[in-house]
Amino acid sequence: MRLFEREDYLEKIRGFYHDDGVIKVLTGVRRCGKSCLMQTIAEELRATGVEEDHIIHLDLDRYGFRSVKTPDQLEALIEPALKISGMKYLFIDEVQNVEGFEEVVNEFRAEGGFSIFITGSNSYLLSGELATKLTGRYVEFEVQTLSFKEYREMKRFLGQAVDPNPVAELDRYILEGGFPKALDYPRMADKRAYVSSVIREIFEKDIRRRVKVKNVSVFNRVRDYVINNFGATTSLSNILSDLGRQGVRIKRETLNRYLQILEDAKIISKCARFDMKSRKSLQGEQKYYLADLSFYFALNTDNRINYGPVLENIVYSYARSLGYEVSVGRIGKLECDFVMRSPEMEYAYVQVAMTIMNDRATEEREYRPLEQIRDNWPKFVITRGDPIQHRGGIVHENVTDLIGEGRTFGVAQRDASAGADC
Repeated sequence: MRLFEREDYLEKIRGFYHDDGVIKVLTGVRRCGKSCLMQTIAEELRATGVEEDHIIHLDLDRYGFRSVKTPDQLEALIEPALKISGMKYLFIDEVQNVEGFEEVVNEFRAEGGFSIFITGSNSYLLSGELATKLTGRYVEFEVQTLSFKEYREMKRFLGQAVDPNPVAELDRYILEGGFPKALDYPRMADKRAYVSSVIREIFEKDIRRRVKVKNVSVFNRVRDYVINNFGATTSLSNILSDLGRQGVRIKRETLNRYLQILEDAKIISKCARFDMKSRKSLQGEQKYYLADLSFYFALNTDNRINYGPVLENIVYSYARSLGYEVSVGRIGKLECDFVMRSPEMEYAYVQVAMTIMNDRATEEREYRPLEQIRDNWPKFVITRGDPIQHRGGIVHENVTDLIGEGRTFGVAQRDASAGADC
């Protein structure tokens, strides 16, 4: 079976293929494509001449392995590979199904001669023994659902038509979402049904089995509230107040726990606020973005697109896929949608709007915060499909070009795009 190659992730991981000193941990929301990414890595290894018996692939969610629940059972599966000379490549999918897997993984890493790759659908992988026992001995690769660029590439890979109008294709991507499997279903109703099944699967496999949720009904109300208000500035107090008006009574500590559960399951991602004058994080207020926009549309019958938070969510997820740390910036009373820090410790400042055309007030609102920032890091205004303008060295990009072409938020791009003010 031919696999769609997610080159942006493979490029990050290739440098670790033959490293038996660190465990490669692939995290991300369930069904985002981690398993296929591991299979692609295995195929690349085969293509370079690695022999089949040197590649051990254990999918603990599949028939034949679902009964593997204890460390001893997992160890017994891997132990025969010790007799094979040379580097072995061990792939364990859904490793969190084995309680206490950390000791087994650590054991074979310490043994040497095993390049180990593991996946899990949530951050429990890094919240317990793995983090404490393997400090400095693992590297995490967070996998997102398909970006707009990958969405179009995968449609071509599958022989599906891609709209030549990038804005129309962007709208289709927004409504369909980025789960790879959803592209197998031609009807929108089937895509929505699939995403709804993913939500149920996450609750059953990544939440119910791991934590105790006493009141499932209230938990679902909290989940639906956060999903329906993605991209909005909020706080625990605001959420408690809004839920109270809906007749939902919940303690503050319970709400905080439920939100953490949703984050751990990778359904939502918290984007904290950052004061750019004091260079410190601001406590209490944050925004939540979705692992995939299809979560929103699967829970709602309304297909109208609110481009403000939708475009923010797309830019946020894309930046995370590039390895950026992302915060919401505050400059006095002004707000910058995103402050981004790259793995190379370079910064970028980003404003996102549906359009800045024919509305001077909107244009000023988007540009003014960036003009208040006095350093020389790149500054971006990102829109849906506007004619490109130049103002004060600030880069204006359309999301269809920036993400559709796989560009970054780097200095070189800023210099290439800058032009005369208008």
